[in-house]
Amino acid sequence: MSGSSVRHAKLYAAIAGACGVAAGAFGAHALRGRVPPERLDTWQTGAHYLLVHAVVLLVLALAGDPVPGARRLFGVGCGIFAGSLFLLVLLDLPVLGAVTPLGGLALIGGWVWIGVHALREGPHAPATGADRTPGGGV
Repeated sequence: MSGSSVRHAKLYAAIAGACGVAAGAFGAHALRGRVPPERLDTWQTGAHYLLVHAVVLLVLALAGDPVPGARRLFGVGCGIFAGSLFLLVLLDLPVLGAVTPLGGLALIGGWVWIGVHALREGPHAPATGADRTPGGGV
């Protein structure tokens, strides 16, 4: 991954992390008492998944994107999963709940892709992308 790509990946992870923290705080303070408790739980689920996967995005970026494609799956998954939950709560549109599983599938896909990549590497593969020999790898 080029220096510019690493910088963009770190930036995206930072934005996702900041949005996850801000969303959690907004839900805990601004939405409490304004939306039903079950909607607040929905909001917090979106914030939680966004924050957790922001960390995953940062780890992948810092590791030089060792699992090509996983970062995109996580990024798309975060946007669709958390975004649809936030909009569902803010707009009170339960129909958006039908979109959320698509984001969840992308998040699951990212984790599965990491597992597939690990199986393809075999038992003697280097620990990180930085340890690979030039021209070699997956």
